[in-house]
Amino acid sequence: MKSGRPTESVARIASMNASNDTPRHDPTRKRLLQAALEIFADKGFRDATVREICARAEVNVASVNYHFGSKEALYSEVLGFAYREASERYPYTKAGDKSLPPEVRLRHFIGNLLGRMLDDTYLGRHGKLLARELADPTPTGALDQVIETTMKPHCELLDGIVAELVGPGYSEADMHRLGLSVVGQCLMYYHSRSLIDRVYPEIIATPEDIERTAEHIARFSIAALKHLHLEKPAPDRAG
Repeated sequence: MKSGRPTESVARIASMNASNDTPRHDPTRKRLLQAALEIFADKGFRDATVREICARAEVNVASVNYHFGSKEALYSEVLGFAYREASERYPYTKAGDKSLPPEVRLRHFIGNLLGRMLDDTYLGRHGKLLARELADPTPTGALDQVIETTMKPHCELLDGIVAELVGPGYSEADMHRLGLSVVGQCLMYYHSRSLIDRVYPEIIATPEDIERTAEHIARFSIAALKHLHLEKPAPDRAG
């Protein structure tokens, strides 16, 4: 597997692109990002071509170099763009509101996480793209940036909610395991969607069905976490 660290040339291009005077909300730039998100998600970084992306966006083939500098820099920006767009549609605002009970915060977190994963618009491809990148990181270094700026803070947010529900006595490693157990339930519906659509189509067929499924995951998780609150924590063998 190739290293996920950026090459010097890619890093330099990305730096140049960051200082580009082109507005972030330029319509051509946004069409390129949307088209690239779809194609990168469906084909992966290596099989996607700049020509195909520009054709999908209905822009001149030179537009990628003008707006981003290279295919690698475009890919890096697409990962961040996908997360920003998903965060606008499915914000974790209430999940981060510590004035709310942890049960409410967890319900909000799960609802928005599952919504992001099962979105049927082009935004739904952000999960597919991220899954590709996690399984086989590209040499752009994009994954490191997305993890540090978005995924890690969300994991820390979930760990904090879980910690409130289980109470004191559990280690940091315990919090990570419990948080991943919650996320894993949501991932099941994403990775097994083709199976679920054929065997249990009513479970996630509509936005309302997805909301009901998110509520089920939340109730199941809250019940388990509250049960752990009553138990003595097991020793952390990892130290």
